[in-house]
Amino acid sequence: MTQAQQVLVLWDIDRTLLYVGDIDRQVYRETFAEVVGRPAEHLPARGTGVTMPLAIRSLLIDNGVPEAEVVALLPRMVDLLPVHLATRAEDLRTQGVLMPGAAAALRAVHDHPGLIPTAVTGNLKPNAVLKLAAFDLNGLLDTEIGGFASDDHHRPALVAIAQKRAQAKYGTVFTRSNTVIIGDSLEDVRTGLEGGAPVIGIASGKTTAAELTEAGADLVLDSLADVARVLEGIAALTTTSGQPEGSVRPFTKKLSSGGSS
Repeated sequence: MTQAQQVLVLWDIDRTLLYVGDIDRQVYRETFAEVVGRPAEHLPARGTGVTMPLAIRSLLIDNGVPEAEVVALLPRMVDLLPVHLATRAEDLRTQGVLMPGAAAALRAVHDHPGLIPTAVTGNLKPNAVLKLAAFDLNGLLDTEIGGFASDDHHRPALVAIAQKRAQAKYGTVFTRSNTVIIGDSLEDVRTGLEGGAPVIGIASGKTTAAELTEAGADLVLDSLADVARVLEGIAALTTTSGQPEGSVRPFTKKLSSGGSS
């Protein structure tokens, strides 16, 4: 990574930077009950990384809501989820936890003159901002240029959305060669593979290091605790100066994690 090069770093949020336990699931319960008028018996699977609109759709279908009604109910739930989460801001602070090394790694990326940190997440934007603010992380990511489930329910599409917003703000064209995703789930890996960005997989969620590697992550780390390794990984995955877009990156094997996995 040259001094003049800018690199867009797309952070996942849940189980990569922070974990809010059952708060999200409780918000799903409350929102479902308000919109549908009865309790939900089945809740979305944990830690999958799918976007909230897709999780809401599954929630409605799995709880017996007819397909014809889903079209009308889904946007109502999308609007209400952030409202219910906002009432639990104190719970986010007291019950949620930062993932190991997350704050230090995020600050190191934020403070690096060549790196632009933002989010690409399955969260709706208001939910993402609420979670980041609960842990005083909101100032360390530029959420103006991120990609959120509010923008598109198809997570790989969020990469291009974030790249275009970053280009408009910072004046750099962002492509595969100067963009990297950091996340913990198979959806994060798929987002990179389909959306066009190398992926640093963090085995801090429900997906193991082996599963992240098998899915196609370019680098897999056990956690964010080794901040220097995170920065080295970003540099290695984006040092493609002079290569035409779409060319093969300057390595053919996955980078070593340097960890126990």
